[in-house]
Amino acid sequence: MPNSVLRRLCAVAATAGALSAAAAEQPLYVKNLSPVTGLLGLPAQRAAETQPRGQLGAALHSSVANIYVSDSSQSESLNLDGETLRFALDLRYGLAERWDVQLEVPWLKQSGGELDKFIDNWHDLWGMPDGGRSDVPRNLLDYQYVSADGGFLLDNSDSGLGDITVSLNYAFYQHGDAVAGLGLGYKFGTGDDEQFLGSGADDYYIALRFSGAHLSNLPLRWHGQVGYLRAGDSDLLQGFQERNLWFAGLGLDWRVAERWSLLAQVDSNAAPTDSQLTALGDPGVTLSGGVRWRFAPRWSVDASLVEDIAVETAADVVFQATLRYGE
Repeated sequence: MPNSVLRRLCAVAATAGALSAAAAEQPLYVKNLSPVTGLLGLPAQRAAETQPRGQLGAALHSSVANIYVSDSSQSESLNLDGETLRFALDLRYGLAERWDVQLEVPWLKQSGGELDKFIDNWHDLWGMPDGGRSDVPRNLLDYQYVSADGGFLLDNSDSGLGDITVSLNYAFYQHGDAVAGLGLGYKFGTGDDEQFLGSGADDYYIALRFSGAHLSNLPLRWHGQVGYLRAGDSDLLQGFQERNLWFAGLGLDWRVAERWSLLAQVDSNAAPTDSQLTALGDPGVTLSGGVRWRFAPRWSVDASLVEDIAVETAADVVFQATLRYGE
């Protein structure tokens, strides 16, 4: 590598380190927005660092997720056809050194959406299989599951407040650029479960998180989490719900310039129900890619795309944007 390029990378890495000392660099905000998994309180990844004492951090997350799944077995039948629009206000406050509290308030809309034509044309352009999308009318809402143990149905659009989550976070280890933290969260069943705005039950989770710089001169920073969620007993999923779920994720932030980063991330979670069908009974795995622009001191904006690399276990595609302040 030429010396000039190496010096440039080192300078960017030094700048990133100085900025992260004032405010933690966050991974991408990613939730599994499959209609069923999205009901649960599985937390998005966040940095292991906590908000500085007495300081407020805020973020506004926006996502639009489109899904089409049609599957059946001898004992089950599933159709998931629709679109989820989700906004979430995320507030963090530094309670004390290494401690912060986090509040997330989401708003959702379940509908037939507007993206079906775009996705169909994308599949046609590249000759990709569409899983049967082209065989059904566009922009319909039809969440339907039938089994011997129970089921659900949603075919009318609706919107409203989702399930509010509060968490307490503690960075129990800090050494150089390496930080490890513990998060305890509680999700309140404030959303209407009949309209797929929430699970209708309270969940709680524990998460172990780490953040740290790459062990080289490259301006790379890693984030990761692993955890356990105890899901409340949801009336909507009664008879086939899994209540003990794991979740995990790994993210990478590559600081390509002082104000710009490229981000990549993998997130995974346990299956939300006891089912033989892939969409309900297999672990969810998503791959995300995005870009971050730090357009002003303490302000940044992310744009990202999320794909279900374990097909049908998450939304087919999610378009996202996040505005952050003081994080």
